[in-house]
Amino acid sequence: MNVTLKKTRPSVIYITEFSKHILKPLLSFPKHEFYLENHVEFLNRSKVKVKNNKESGKMDINIENMKANSNDREYVLKTVKEQGKMLEFASSELQDDEEIVKVALTQDGEALEFASDRLKGKKDIVLLAIKTAPWTAFYASEKLKADKELIMASVKDCGQTLYYASEKLRDDEEVVRAAVANKGIIIKYASYRLRNNKEI
Repeated sequence: MNVTLKKTRPSVIYITEFSKHILKPLLSFPKHEFYLENHVEFLNRSKVKVKNNKESGKMDINIENMKANSNDREYVLKTVKEQGKMLEFASSELQDDEEIVKVALTQDGEALEFASDRLKGKKDIVLLAIKTAPWTAFYASEKLKADKELIMASVKDCGQTLYYASEKLRDDEEVVRAAVANKGIIIKYASYRLRNNKEI
């Protein structure tokens, strides 16, 4: 996939260990053209946030410290409350801790990528992520990708999710209409029946 950044505003991407996983879920969408300007802005805001944390007395977000304390529940909980995606560096046990994951997702829905497979299969967890990062529905378990309520919550703001929805939901007119309303080109991922529905 070719990724093109709009040139209306100059931006700089800092590819660090921390920023790589921010771009990874976007680049994993097959056959989609994704605009990354919001995520470029996120990276730039993150640099400002670290400076502001120092000025305000909040904890510094340090990957090495997080790795060293990956099994320390109190440390991890405090860290993901400040920066949800630091969940990546928590131990597998704590990535399966529902309280920690919910705190991380409340701060940043994209942290769902680093939750355990068990928690990616819990509807309330995935819905929490979708609230702030609707595209994260593609991390959901196969069972949840067949859940109409969850997919509807995602496609209304991220039509691309239709690509990952179950075959049944790609043949659901309400779901497809919601996805197409968000991004018209997504009609190509609807069922053959609905692709030929001129009203959609």
